Amino acid sequence: NAHGGNRDAVSAALSRLTDEGRRCGAFSVAPRNGDAHAGRTETSLLLHLDPAAVRGERAAAGEKRPIAELIGRLRTEGVRPVSPNGVLGDPAGATAAEGRRLLEQAADECVATLDALISREPDGD
Repeated sequence: NAHGGNRDAVSAALSRLTDEGRRCGAFSVAPRNGDAHAGRTETSLLLHLDPAAVRGERAAAGEKRPIAELIGRLRTEGVRPVSPNGVLGDPAGATAAEGRRLLEQAADECVATLDALISREPDGD
């Protein structure tokens, strides 16, 4: 659900489930630094998970403004009009070690989110 275009649908689903008295939540690996698509974060993760899938010779910086500044256009226009090469961020400096650290951090945050959800009292029957 980390895809920006899914935010409204996920919010609507959570709202409906909450209104029905269900215990629910959502976890998203949200970009923390504006690096949202094929930039350093995703490239590092892929270098850790599947290095053969990374074509380093094609790596190039794209639109580097923070995602918060771009999200409106991204939702209405898509990635290509915002960044002609499709990159949101800069893959320079990406490493498998950083990818491993980022994946471990995301897994820890996901577990903490689930633990909090499981320990919360149900809202209904």
